[in-house]
Amino acid sequence: MSAETTSAIGEVEGASLYDADNPAPLIEAPRKRTKKTPKSTRTNFELYGWLFMRLSGVVLVVLVVTHLCIQLVLDGGVSKIGFAFVAGRWANPFWQVWDLAMLWLAMLHGANGLRTVINDYAQRDNTRFWLKMLLYTATVFTVLLGTLVIFTFDPNIR
Repeated sequence: MSAETTSAIGEVEGASLYDADNPAPLIEAPRKRTKKTPKSTRTNFELYGWLFMRLSGVVLVVLVVTHLCIQLVLDGGVSKIGFAFVAGRWANPFWQVWDLAMLWLAMLHGANGLRTVINDYAQRDNTRFWLKMLLYTATVFTVLLGTLVIFTFDPNIR
């Protein structure tokens, strides 16, 4: 054995596969820069997205666990939840804001996570663009519709 292929813990795996005449293969970046790629892409958007995921995740855990404890333990369980129960809760602005915060944070948290997945796995720019447009449209639609329902809920509807 040569000194190059041995170490204090034994033989180095694969050490004899590559040398000056047979170099290791080059691993390319996931997506190459093109002529249309801007020279400087240094923004803090991804940093803010990363921070938002962590902070919104912590806040969502508190909101959802408290919501479930109140609904299932203090208010009598699932059998008590019905139209009248929701009407009584949403008559109080505190619960409207609480449910609105859960809706907005959950939708934005999920959309940001799915945006990251689309950026990682969509190969073509056109596919990535349309998937993100579909995601943003669905997110805005759900947030607006949910907000409308929470604030315009009428318990006297027949």
